[in-house]
Amino acid sequence: MGLLETIKRPEDLRQLSRGLLGEVARELRDELIEIGSSIGGHFAGSLGTVELSIALHYVYDTPDDRVVWDVGHQAYGHKALTGRREGLWQVKKAHGPSGFLRRSESTYDVFGAGHAGTSISAAVGIAEAARRTGASATRRVVAVIGDGASTAGMSFEALNHAGHLELPVCVVYNENGMSIAPNVGGLHKTRDVESYVRALGLEYRGPIDGHDLETLVPALEEARALDRPVVLHVRTQKGHGYAPAEADPFRWHATAPFERQSGDRKKGGGGPPSWTACFAEALGRIAAEDPRVVAITAAMPDGTGLDKFEKAFPDRVYDVGIAEQHAVTFAAGLATEGLRPVCAIYSSFLQRGFDQIVHDVALQNLPVVFAMDRAGLVGADGPTHHGLLDIAYLRGIPNLVIAAPRDENELQNLLATAVASERPFAVRYPRGAATGTPVQERPQLVPIGRGELLRDGSDLALVGLGKTVPVAEAAADALRERGVSAAVVDARFAKPLDTELLGGVARRCGRIVTVEDHFRSGGFGSAVLEALAAEAPEAQVLTVGLDDAFVEHGETVDQWRAAEIDAEGLVGRCVAWLGGTPQRGAASG
Repeated sequence: MGLLETIKRPEDLRQLSRGLLGEVARELRDELIEIGSSIGGHFAGSLGTVELSIALHYVYDTPDDRVVWDVGHQAYGHKALTGRREGLWQVKKAHGPSGFLRRSESTYDVFGAGHAGTSISAAVGIAEAARRTGASATRRVVAVIGDGASTAGMSFEALNHAGHLELPVCVVYNENGMSIAPNVGGLHKTRDVESYVRALGLEYRGPIDGHDLETLVPALEEARALDRPVVLHVRTQKGHGYAPAEADPFRWHATAPFERQSGDRKKGGGGPPSWTACFAEALGRIAAEDPRVVAITAAMPDGTGLDKFEKAFPDRVYDVGIAEQHAVTFAAGLATEGLRPVCAIYSSFLQRGFDQIVHDVALQNLPVVFAMDRAGLVGADGPTHHGLLDIAYLRGIPNLVIAAPRDENELQNLLATAVASERPFAVRYPRGAATGTPVQERPQLVPIGRGELLRDGSDLALVGLGKTVPVAEAAADALRERGVSAAVVDARFAKPLDTELLGGVARRCGRIVTVEDHFRSGGFGSAVLEALAAEAPEAQVLTVGLDDAFVEHGETVDQWRAAEIDAEGLVGRCVAWLGGTPQRGAASG
């Protein structure tokens, strides 16, 4: 039996002599490599923090001492040491542990996090609560943040406040030169962390080797003994201990299963390109014709496809780091001077720039395009990454257009329309493989606010948006076999709605069924209900979408099935509805 097998919780780790910690690190790193090669997951970040995870739980009296990890990409070792080692073989799968930090999962996950830059703010709040409740005499609080996440605006704000409150908080500044992609920014270039930290009134220690336990453990012991805020600067290597990941930590940040010896990815099925790749190709065609087009990413060039765009247009891409708020206002500034910026940001990450969308873009009616990747259910990354709120948080903003393509060709057309629109414009599209629809060589502009009647019917109308349009078509085929005549409408726009089309179909069919991969509350179905209250008040409307509850991680196909927004579920809803007499505005899960 190895040492790692004897560690069921951090108390077991703290029973070991300091000289055995190196063996624990070797065993833990080996197991993380084995898990990564078998099932994939966030990989390189956690390999880089093996020693740090061990040292933190060895020195600090967790869970009474609070260790707040930023994001969770780096916390697989922490999970293994806190009773979830066997569960890691099912990480990010349904009923397995989350790939991020979850308070509901473990008392050792002090603060939930799937978005970067929150750890220092949370740690300062936890330390202040300890002071107010009298626990501060014994309790210590640690925030572990990478140099990539530390560029987030919240991190600077929290450090400033920590220096003001003079609380016993230790900020472990883990410098590995990476966020997901290589870091950007002036602070990263200068590396003058010490001067900045001391200017804010915090003590500075380091830099030290984050893989050297003989140095790391005493440094943490000294930090724990302090009664004032301190930044402990450690340097680690993302992907440490696995040569392919060390050589290319960008590629190995998150991985599919791979052959351990060679590092080659295990072969999977073929199929259509991803929506992300289709977006990058479409943007490239548009940019080739319009020199005003530039692209912006917030530390996600590969996740948004802009790494491919950059190869063709290297001087027309801006990576602003983990700073979505700045990305939006930076785009607004570019737009005031005649450029046509395209902000490629995940739907759930764009939530962080909401005020900037309102105040800096929409209020001034500036032509900024928001390319919202990962809209809808995203599968394994779970509730922190599902894009189930964007329609609701955007459609109340004046001047802003919201559209969603049903296929790759429509994505190109809507993107070209957005660039040409001269107004704020959001295009949402999902994660995963696209439909395989051929894309025209040149995009065609789409009339803003116009949907499309794909087939007519007499008993009811299925109204889809984006990825749910093919679902509506498949459901209509199945309903025909049951003797139900179903019209199918591609709304194409969530704002402005094609009220003329929807009103006409509603009056002819009498029943409208909306289907969306979004929360029903405030979403596309709500918008249709509002519109038809004026256009066709006699029509009955059934809204099908996500319930008012966060959706756990798992396979996307299972999440769609559970929400009954797949074709089979939609057919079942329609058949049940036709057999009853639902009231206007009836809802569905």
